[in-house]
Amino acid sequence: MKVISYILSSIFAAVFFLLLIVFHPIQWLGLKLFGIKGHQSVVNIMNWFLIQSLLILGIRVKVTNKQELPENTTLLFVANHQSTFDIPPIIWHFKKHIPKFVSKKELGKGIPSISFNLRNGGAALIDRKDRKQALVELANFSKRINKNKWSAVIYPEGTRSRDGKPKKFATNGLKILTKYNPEAYIVPLTINNSWKVFKYGKFPLGIGSPIKITTHEPIKINSLPFDELVDKVESTIKASIV
Repeated sequence: MKVISYILSSIFAAVFFLLLIVFHPIQWLGLKLFGIKGHQSVVNIMNWFLIQSLLILGIRVKVTNKQELPENTTLLFVANHQSTFDIPPIIWHFKKHIPKFVSKKELGKGIPSISFNLRNGGAALIDRKDRKQALVELANFSKRINKNKWSAVIYPEGTRSRDGKPKKFATNGLKILTKYNPEAYIVPLTINNSWKVFKYGKFPLGIGSPIKITTHEPIKINSLPFDELVDKVESTIKASIV
């Protein structure tokens, strides 16, 4: 099985990075010709292709959403974090809500398409070593999504779980987002099996384990005190982790 993983992983890596290279100038054109909306449309399409590329590894992505998500308002998607491949399904399947990410500053340069999107698409790029910068960036990001009626995606664990077991949620980032978006809703998301893509390490990649994302009932931010809100969100997410 691992021999097959080496073969399929090599093909997948070539396709994945080719997609990033191809979509980099298309993103630039979308932004220059059609502004932020044009750029976002290109990003959505790119992430659809990235999801499809996982089929090379025999990995299907299933997003289960039985919820009526509020429209024309800001949503805060809060999820456990298992791998890089948590991200494309959220961008594509919730594209109507225009999700923007809280990401580490290092990803803002050096990666075709991804760095361009983070720098120009409205994401928050925080420096984990500079608390002041991180707080200011998160505050500006919170105001930006509120003004534009965008949504945000945040992984309160901070770093991805390498074995699928959830880490304790940190609350500082979420507290700032809720402070500037009191009328918004939190949408808890549970991600399963994404970590298995990297179960052998960076290479080869794991094959055949479907990535599953489950949407839980939205919670109005101002309906609960912050500590109760965080406890409810965290317990809801973790209860569905397999």
